[in-house]
Amino acid sequence: MAAYRPGVLVGNWQEEACLEEVRLRDFMRKRERGELLIQKINKLQDNILKKIQLSVSKDGFLHFGDTVMLLNPDNKSSAENYPGACGNLTLAINLDEISLYSAESVQAPRGVSAVASVDPVGRNTFCISRVDGGAVGEPIRFGQNFGLGTTGGFSDQMLYLASDHKSFMRFAKKSYLQQVFLTDELSYLTCWQATFLDPQLRLEYEGFPVPANSKIIITHCHTNRNLAVPRSFWTSSYFGKEYEVICHTYLDSHKAEEDKNYWVIVTGNPSDEDGTMIDRPNPHPGGTRKNGFHEET
Repeated sequence: MAAYRPGVLVGNWQEEACLEEVRLRDFMRKRERGELLIQKINKLQDNILKKIQLSVSKDGFLHFGDTVMLLNPDNKSSAENYPGACGNLTLAINLDEISLYSAESVQAPRGVSAVASVDPVGRNTFCISRVDGGAVGEPIRFGQNFGLGTTGGFSDQMLYLASDHKSFMRFAKKSYLQQVFLTDELSYLTCWQATFLDPQLRLEYEGFPVPANSKIIITHCHTNRNLAVPRSFWTSSYFGKEYEVICHTYLDSHKAEEDKNYWVIVTGNPSDEDGTMIDRPNPHPGGTRKNGFHEET
């Protein structure tokens, strides 16, 4: 009996050939439509990691409509207690691996986290929006409500930073405290206020414009708790190590907020299109004003 030669077709060769042809046609159709997994990931990364130009403050204050970064500044306590968590952190959209592989744009609801990157890109830039009728370009004042929205680098849907009271079903995954998230619905849950850093001077500064690039407290209107990065809770994501962001007021022995609640709303550098104000050298060798971003040395 003669042995089989390479040209002999055995088994369900006709079905396998047709199936391979169908797979090829399906691949070509998805590639033309941009529906391949690698194309979705590249598109998502191109948007969320796209370079964003921050708004430049000409008068030194924050205004409605400004594109900014929310930065939790480096502090001594984090360097002592959590050596790996030292450095400046910025508020950013939290993209888990499942959503990264399945979504073509940022969908609500979506979590937020604090990342070590201080370069303004799609995932860590926010727009200060109006919630009580303030005009675009008008300065934001201490005690005035405002919203923080982001598109994640896309041009379609705006997501707003929000929070709500902790419950049995709704809480932060690591600390079990009040969670912070992004939603596409404007409500009182998306309202925030800027509070002056020094508790003894808050009444005097009520109604004054909020300075840009200075340490402030960001308070959630509905729960009256402050935006915070405890730096003791972190997760590993597709982009590396990211820290949990919550709403919780941390007070020291003097009933003043701790540095976990400190935030700097960063604007663009007028002398460098792609730079930020944190990239500028300190013009005062001895330090800036008391509420300034640079600490006295």
